[in-house]
Amino acid sequence: MAKEPARILVVGGGYVGMYTALRLQRKLKRGEATVIVVDPEPYMTYQPFLPEAAAGSISPRHVVVPLRRTLDKCQVVIGEVKSVDHAKRTAAVTTLASREEGTGAVQIRYDELILAPGSVSRTLPVPGLADYGIGFKTVEEAIGLRNHVLEQMDIASSTRDPAVRDAALTFVFVGGGYAGVEALAELEDMARYAARYYHNLEPDDLKFVLVEATGRILPEVGEEMGAYALRELRGRNIDVRLDTRLDSCADRIAVLSDGSRFPTRTLVWTAGVKAHPILAATDLPLNGRGRLKCTPALAVDGVEHAWGAGDAAAVPDLTADDPATTVCAPNAQHAVRQAKVLAHNVLASLRGEPLKDYRHEYVGSVASLGLHKGVAHVYGRKLKGYPAWFMHRAYHLSRIPTFNRKARVLAEWTLTGLFKREIVSLGSLENPRAEFELAADTGRHPEAS
Repeated sequence: MAKEPARILVVGGGYVGMYTALRLQRKLKRGEATVIVVDPEPYMTYQPFLPEAAAGSISPRHVVVPLRRTLDKCQVVIGEVKSVDHAKRTAAVTTLASREEGTGAVQIRYDELILAPGSVSRTLPVPGLADYGIGFKTVEEAIGLRNHVLEQMDIASSTRDPAVRDAALTFVFVGGGYAGVEALAELEDMARYAARYYHNLEPDDLKFVLVEATGRILPEVGEEMGAYALRELRGRNIDVRLDTRLDSCADRIAVLSDGSRFPTRTLVWTAGVKAHPILAATDLPLNGRGRLKCTPALAVDGVEHAWGAGDAAAVPDLTADDPATTVCAPNAQHAVRQAKVLAHNVLASLRGEPLKDYRHEYVGSVASLGLHKGVAHVYGRKLKGYPAWFMHRAYHLSRIPTFNRKARVLAEWTLTGLFKREIVSLGSLENPRAEFELAADTGRHPEAS
């Protein structure tokens, strides 16, 4: 009797989930296993390009990779895993159809489980944050923020109220890591460029504030390059507040721990991430930070047929002085490399072959500070300015999946270098039925444009 193919369930279609599934579909023998990928979105977002998408340097559709096209030999399920019962080898998944039908979660059976749901934004109980804060983790948030910034400039240009104008032109970013610094730098570049097309706005009218709770920004690029980035931002008239926290943003007033108050209509929250909530809805062991306890081979510690990697997993860093207490940082560099080892080990487990441990020494980091500006600390070499910015683009172009996306991004960069920036706000995309609803409810038709 022929052996039934194993069922491999991949929870998450991000870096780890997509790259692992991609490698599995290439390496699996015919009839050896079926790979099922579950993710709420039909695409993988290449997050390092979100700041450039927000600034208009890259089209939003080119920073995402369609899962169905890329994983054409896998079963892609667009849905959300609500719980996992590994003892029974089942996962409860809600899909668009199950919500429409009102039938509740669908049970998906599996033999091997790969948990790679990534992380979610880490928020704090700051008054007003839930009401007025803007995240920066998805392509929708990036494009929404771009539209929002340009709309604030439209408001400032047309109002006669100085208070409304000042609040519209004040942009507060909380968090001095990669996401916060790159998002602020790219949007500041874009907004000050856009100001030249407003008859009553000057670039210096815009006020950008960066709030960081520790004493430095961009710790990933090292102390020297972080200090350079700080000088670069302050040299662009960006108000950087170190050792400072956001105490409140109620009533659209950002109140900082140093006593400063900034009336603002834009507060961007990028102050870290936390483990995905789905991990708490499993019967698998977690560490104190809510991440999966994993072995160096990326297996869930003490559990058979369960694997984890990326932001969701606490994987011992074998290159550290004390691997027993040090885990790999939750970043894209580790996630992409872990996916390769993870796919190998899942295949080895199915075939009864020995597993191999994940070992990768962190080679450094690159960060963009806007067009033609950046910092880098790679293989011990420190770069700044244009060379660092070029390295940032070259590195991420090499890492974004599929030749299709590489070619499209490169073509857009080339066109951006030849022509002027796009500064159009398409805020109505976020509520596309607004005009039709107005016409249907009032009988009044918007003017044709």
